[in-house]
Amino acid sequence: MKTPDDAARRRVLNRLRRARGQLDGVIAAVDGQADCRDVLTQLAAVTHALNRAGFAVVATAMEECLADPDSTQEREGLTTVELEKLFLSLA
Repeated sequence: MKTPDDAARRRVLNRLRRARGQLDGVIAAVDGQADCRDVLTQLAAVTHALNRAGFAVVATAMEECLADPDSTQEREGLTTVELEKLFLSLA
């Protein structure tokens, strides 16, 4: 049986794989001397995909902290302040 952690990990991996594919597109566009607008559009898509993956990781950590703060802090070593800093660094 898959746990909520498995589902969250799957979502993050899917987003990262999507970002990797988009980054390959950016590299190909630059290599092929594509129009600047096309390169920037693809680069924005990569950035968005990475941000979404980061937000998913932080959201999962927050859910775990709320569900069981003692075990999460021992396992992850994240305090509320550290989690807040990580979240804000993605913004």
